[in-house]
Amino acid sequence: MGTDETESATAIDSTEAARSRFVERFAAQLVEAGMTRMPARIFTALLASDSGALTSAQLGEQLKVSPAAVSGAVRYLSQQHMVTREREPGTRRDIFRVHDNQWYETLTNRDSVLKRWEDALREGVAALGVGSPAGRRIAETLAFFEFVEVELGAMMDRWREHRKTLDLG
Repeated sequence: MGTDETESATAIDSTEAARSRFVERFAAQLVEAGMTRMPARIFTALLASDSGALTSAQLGEQLKVSPAAVSGAVRYLSQQHMVTREREPGTRRDIFRVHDNQWYETLTNRDSVLKRWEDALREGVAALGVGSPAGRRIAETLAFFEFVEVELGAMMDRWREHRKTLDLG
């Protein structure tokens, strides 16, 4: 190898090492916040990839995990609307992609979860009565989620406007 090729290979190795450190560090933060370890690693690997999309084989190789581990993790992430599964053009391989505006998408999808929780809480208040201690607790929980839903909607509107001002390439 010539000097330029060696320097180029060293730079690539350095970038990949930095990417790997980031993936493990951020995944650990997601685990600490309650996400399961393998989905956290897969999600972060996708987030940190230049394309935002990797095949199962690429994920397995990068993270040094089995195809079964990748499969289970992407199934969970798909159910949580954190990644999408696409077909690689001209092949039978699946590509897993993280959304460009990932956190917005994730929080927006949580809106339906909040509505289901609110419905269940309303049923709980009706069943137990707002005059009972349990009914009051449930009513306060319902009020909290209703508040969060309104605030989240307003925050998402502000984010869309703020995002337009960002120079992210």
